[in-house]
Amino acid sequence: MNSPIISGTSQAWAALGGGPSLLDRVSYGGRRGGLSARLPVMELARATVAVCSLAAAELMSVRSGRPVPRVRVDDEAVATAFLSDRLVRVDGQGWSTFQPLSRFWRASDGWVRTHANYPHHRARLLAALGLPGDAGEEAVDEVARVVASLTALEVEETVCAAGGLAVAARSPEEWAKSEQGAMVAEQPLLTTARIDDAPGRRLDGAALPCAGLRVLDLTRVLAGPVATRTLALLGADVLRIDAPQLPETQEAHNDTGMGKRSTLLDLTEATDRRRFDELLDTADVVVTGYRPGSVEQLGLSPEALAERRPGLVIAQLSAWGRYGPWRERRGFDSLVQVATGIAELEGSPDSPGALPAQALDHGTGYLLAAGVLRALIEQHRTGGTRLLRLALAQTAHWLIHDLAPAPGEREGFDAEHWLTETDSPMGRLRHALPPVSYEGGPVNWQRPPGLWGTDAPVWDGA
Repeated sequence: MNSPIISGTSQAWAALGGGPSLLDRVSYGGRRGGLSARLPVMELARATVAVCSLAAAELMSVRSGRPVPRVRVDDEAVATAFLSDRLVRVDGQGWSTFQPLSRFWRASDGWVRTHANYPHHRARLLAALGLPGDAGEEAVDEVARVVASLTALEVEETVCAAGGLAVAARSPEEWAKSEQGAMVAEQPLLTTARIDDAPGRRLDGAALPCAGLRVLDLTRVLAGPVATRTLALLGADVLRIDAPQLPETQEAHNDTGMGKRSTLLDLTEATDRRRFDELLDTADVVVTGYRPGSVEQLGLSPEALAERRPGLVIAQLSAWGRYGPWRERRGFDSLVQVATGIAELEGSPDSPGALPAQALDHGTGYLLAAGVLRALIEQHRTGGTRLLRLALAQTAHWLIHDLAPAPGEREGFDAEHWLTETDSPMGRLRHALPPVSYEGGPVNWQRPPGLWGTDAPVWDGA
């Protein structure tokens, strides 16, 4: 093993509170490279999958009483998985990750990136720019005209004030000098805490690390669903819960819904809230991916969850962090890349660029899954409700400032070996195989994704 690989994995493993002696259980193979970029994206991908696999192996050891299984990280499997949202097909048909109004625009003094994949985000963007919400194909030209008349910061502030998503492109230096950027730089890669003295829950023997565990998945595109998809792979009963008024695409669910079930509950409505509380009464893990403040308004703060269900593992994911002036802003991987300077580093003097995959999303997702697995181990050993927090911006800081590319990286990989097909309710589904693996562990999910939002709000087999 060469030192940069050890460095990236050891940094993440230390952040997770893992014992350094277990790092010897990890080896690396496969065709090197695959996510070509100026920044060490492949190292981020490799390291996050490695620590997730190692955490799964450690939990398997805890439950079986046997030594920690060996972990092998395959670069081709990792690169394919980080592109899973772009490679998924149903009956040979793919889908566009970004809609026409989710793109870079030239402002009067630079560049700005918007995100408008969902109808409500599109409507807010158009309204903020003074354009009709029913604008058709001409919307692109009209948005370009309005944005060109404003500074990038004016667009950002106007659209964000209207609840939309827009970020002015910044250099890494400009981001570091901003209040939010400075606060992100002070944070660790992730934070973990024990928030009470709840008794430990015994994890008895099982065939999979998460067998018998119940996970409430309150997340959306893309990092949170990647994490909960991984927990489902490892045997957890994962129930994704969405609000009926928030749309989701079946195409996105085809990728991130592997191994899960999906239901709709309006937590502001009494009957649905009762059903949710009944699910919470026997849950082991709650994962939230909404911007800070939104789930708290529903009475789902860590403290409230712990009071209702002591001994939970609670994982909270955000774009910008739960601190600073941007703490309540909406955000996605593409926007975090633009704000933190990644777009400039990956671009040219004439235009900003982007990472070869939604690597902040995928990487943070595997870190989140790893954090849940390690929290389950610590809860088993010493009790306590466990709280885990991650942010895409913190992962971006890690990528830019702390990771180094492994020597010998080269372009090119063969994704076909790590793609498979299975029958699903939507048709013949082609999807990426999971990169998280350990000796004797699962090689695929036990079920394909179903139709989004159509499952009953009950635990599997209940």
